[in-house]
Formats: sequence, C-alpha cells, structure tokens
Amino acid sequence: MNQDKDVSHVIRHAEARTLDSLFRERVRRTPDIVAYKSWQEAAGGWREQTWAQIDREVARWQAALERDGVKPGERVAVMLRNSPEWVIFDQAALGLGLVTVPLYTQDRPDNVAYIINNSDCRVLLVEGEEHWDLLRPVLPELKGVLRLLSVQRLKSPAGDERLRCIEDWLPADGGATRHLDRPGSTLATIVYTSGTTGRPKGVMLSHDNILSNTESALSVLATGHDDIFMSFLPLSHTFERTCGYYLTIMAGSITAYARSIPQLAEDLQTIRPTMLISVPRIYERIWGAIRAKLDEGPPLRKKLFLLAAAVGFARFEHAQGRGPWKPSFLLWPLLNKLVASRVLARLGGRLRYALSGGAALPPDISRIFIGLGLPILQGYGLTETSPIATANRPENNIPASVGQPLSGVEVKIGDHGAVMIKGPNVMMGYWNNKEATEAMIQSDGWLNSGDTGRIGDQGHLFITGRLKEIIVLSNGEKVPPNDMEAAISRDPLFDQVMLLGEARPFLSVMAVLNRDRWQMLATEAGLDGGSEAVLRGQAAEQLILQRVSAQLSEFPGYAQVRRVTATFEPWTIENGLLTPTMKLRRSKVMERFNAEIDQMYSRQ
Repeated sequence: MNQDKDVSHVIRHAEARTLDSLFRERVRRTPDIVAYKSWQEAAGGWREQTWAQIDREVARWQAALERDGVKPGERVAVMLRNSPEWVIFDQAALGLGLVTVPLYTQDRPDNVAYIINNSDCRVLLVEGEEHWDLLRPVLPELKGVLRLLSVQRLKSPAGDERLRCIEDWLPADGGATRHLDRPGSTLATIVYTSGTTGRPKGVMLSHDNILSNTESALSVLATGHDDIFMSFLPLSHTFERTCGYYLTIMAGSITAYARSIPQLAEDLQTIRPTMLISVPRIYERIWGAIRAKLDEGPPLRKKLFLLAAAVGFARFEHAQGRGPWKPSFLLWPLLNKLVASRVLARLGGRLRYALSGGAALPPDISRIFIGLGLPILQGYGLTETSPIATANRPENNIPASVGQPLSGVEVKIGDHGAVMIKGPNVMMGYWNNKEATEAMIQSDGWLNSGDTGRIGDQGHLFITGRLKEIIVLSNGEKVPPNDMEAAISRDPLFDQVMLLGEARPFLSVMAVLNRDRWQMLATEAGLDGGSEAVLRGQAAEQLILQRVSAQLSEFPGYAQVRRVTATFEPWTIENGLLTPTMKLRRSKVMERFNAEIDQMYSRQ
C-alpha cells in the first residue's frame, strides 16, 4: 500500500480535543458517507448507516440519558456485542461528559457486579435475554444503578422497575447532539483489566490518552474512506476499541460488524474487508483449519502449499531488504494462482493488511500468512497504554518482533529486562487504587509493563517473557514458560498447554488435547482413543510426552518435560480458567487440577 496517499480526510488530535468532538467533526465533514454495516436478523440482510444517521441516534440517546438525570463525570456501563448501538451509547455518554465502562459479554456475573459497583455505574446497557439471565442473580447487588437498559425486548424482565427496553426508552427525536466543553485531559473511560489473579483493576484513560494513540496508529497505517474494517474482536478490548472504532472515525473508514465467530468466514466473503484486526488466536484457528485439510488431502497438495508459503515469504524478505533474490521467485505467478490467491479469496480477497495484538503471534504462523500475501503487522501494548506502544511498519516488518515504538512513545529495557513505556498514551492511573498505580508507574512517568524484552538494531522490540511468570525449579534453574508453551502448541494435538514446575524438581505439563487428533494418534498406537482411563495411563502419557519433546528439541537442556496430564475439557471463561481476554488463569488451573499435579510429582 502506498503510505504517501492523501491523508487530508484524517481528523487530527489537535482538531478534536475529545472523542465526542472527533465524532462531531467526522459528521460535519462526511455526513452522507457510510459509517457502519451491521446484520439485521429481522430483515435478513446487512444494513448501512451513514455518519449523519448515527449522529441522529446519538442525540436520541442523549435526550433519554438527560431525562434520567445522569450528571457529567458519572459512569455508565455497556455490555453489548459489537454493534452500532455500542458506538451510539458510547458517543452519547461521552458527549454528555459521562465515563464509559465497557464490560465483557462473557464475563462471570460476580465479576460484572464487582466492576459496576467498584466504578459506581449509574446506567447499565445489556443486549437481551442472555445477558439478563446472566445478571439476574446479582441484580440485588447493583444498588447504585438507576437505569437498566436492554436493546432487545425481554420475555421475562422479572419486575425490576429500573429496566427499560430502548424501544420504549428512546424519544422519537433528540434534537441536536450535545458536546460538553472540557479539556482532553478529562477521564473518558475506565477499562477493567481481567487480571489472572485477584480482582480486576480499573484503568483510567483520558480523551488525550486515546486520541494520541489513535493518531499515532494512523501514522503507521494510512487508511481512508475506501477502507472497510471487519470488527469482531470485542469492543470491550481496548485494541479493538482504539483501532476498530476511534481510528475509523478519525480516518472516515467503514466498519462492518461480524455476526459471530462461527459466521466469520461467511461474513469475510460477503463484506470483503480491506482491514482486519484480531488477536493471534483467530489466525491460529484459520491456520489450524487449513493444516487439518492439508493433512487429510494428498501429499502433493500439502507440498505445493508449503512451497508457496516458503517462496512467498522469501519474496517478502527480499522486498524488505533482508533477503536475496532467488530463482524460485519465478515460480510465484503459478504458486499464487494455484495456492495463495485461493486462500486469500476465502478471507474476502481484498485484505490489504491484518493487524495482530493482545498476545504474541507465533512467528511460524505469521510467516505462513505473509508468505501467502497477507501482510500481518504485529503490535504490542497494554490496556494501560491505550493500548499500542509498538507496531511493525509495512515497509519494515519483522514478524518475530512486535515492531518499533509509535510516534511520541518511548520504550526502553529496565531492570531485570523489563519493558518500560513512556508517552502521552500512558494511563492516568488505576481507579481508586493509588497503591497499584504507584507500583505500575514510576515517579518519572515510566510504566513497567511486566513483560521482559530486548530491543534490536533497528529499534524493534522483541518480547521474551513475563517478569512474574518465570518458573524457578527447586534446583534454582529459571524457566520462562511462555516460549515453551507456544512451541508445544505448534503441534495440532494440543489445544491448550500450561507448563508447571515452580519449586519442583522437574517440569511437567497440563494439556487440553484436540479430541480428533488424539483419536487418530491413539488408534495408530493401538490404544482406545475414547477412553478417559487410557488417556490417564502410562502408555498414553509416553505417547504425548514424545510429541511434547519433539516440539522442545531446540530448547536448552533444562527444557525437559518429564510428566504430562491430559484432558479433553477446554479451559474457558465460563469455567473460570481463562480471563475475558483469553489469558490463562494459571493459579485457577493449578487449583482445579491440584490432585493431578500432586500425582505427577509423587511418581518418581
């Protein structure tokens, strides 16, 4: 893509002091351009809404909020799937000087209640029956909430006088949108981080925090009116909120809301987006599906696919100035026609760039997609940094890294290899938690990310692990689990993996197996693949350990796993073993499988 394209359509941070002023300026500049596409179940088709149409809806919501008596500075919570209503509610709140508190749609009810009460939310917006049923047990705890809103009409509202369906709550006309005049340093949102231990902390982000980060992100990847973003990563995730929502307003791009993850493949081919924002898990799933089909098909097809990916990646490295020209490049027109173009067609055929963040993307998966012609740009950051601190540039993209610092952002390596971040995107602090804020941000403004890393010759950041996730064996050997877990997970037999060994004499693994893959492997070994008893037996353990060891062959000598416990039951948000951002709750997994872990270490 030409990074020198016209950017006169971009609304600069200096032109919009607040996020609602950014929206107002977008409406003023391009009122009749399509802003959002969303699926309407009742109509059975996709609906388009212009910026002016969204603006009129924002005014209606503001009129209703004013009628309910909410005051500037008060907090309001939103628990919706990605939709125009999410944007409308957020913009209505911001324009009135309210503070938006996003909630994950799949969070546990006790966690939701804690967030609402901790932030003293006055309004809660939910989608419909599913969320109402989820919250029903904790409704008596939400004493500070004066208004409960539901997008869909509920069949059994349980007689709560605070509840309204938005169809009944909204006035027919709201007049002009309101925009309370205030500085950009004002609090805009409180985003609760789903900590892997303890209660979540409320990250306070100002309008300036987010606007500065959005503008810096646009300097990395120029976008415009002709771009369509496919939105499916939850808007409660700051990565999606900044890049898939505020950035599209700043650039005037279209956002299309995917119906669901299971329907994503169909939506991609219907919408044919030019930009995709995702976490690594989605790319891993796509690659897993491709790999499964290749394994089931003729060997020649797999060989041709891998050749196309290898030649394509070598061409990419040559174009980036890191690799030589090779005679195999002459095969590319044929490989592109037979392999690459067909894979990209399944993603809509128009993707110019795919952004990945939120966790580390395995370099081998990145190389596959880049080799096929889909430039994946990996970035890095935290909710506490609004969220992007570093990102790869299209013209300087090192897949194994998480890129270079954004404009205005500083990154350095501190004590113990800690990645330190400083800039206008660093949060205001944690809501009502001075102690946690001081532990996170030093007096000179440097934020300790908690991650460890190194900085390459060109300023690219490479993440090497977590400060608090180092396993120390009883012999004093220190083991970073993340890289080893990522390596083991490259084997499609493993859906989820957790390395163990803290204060123990050796390493072991808890693993969730892919049932179909295990069935095939067990059958080949003459074992009953459907038996839980066999899965827990010594023969199965040795078979699984062989697969683990094969993936760890390039690691140092300390990286030897001697025991494994396998299960088919996935670790999920619902069973409390994953956070809403899909991070592993290590302490909860250890608690759940305490007996199995003790058994692994009792056997010598």
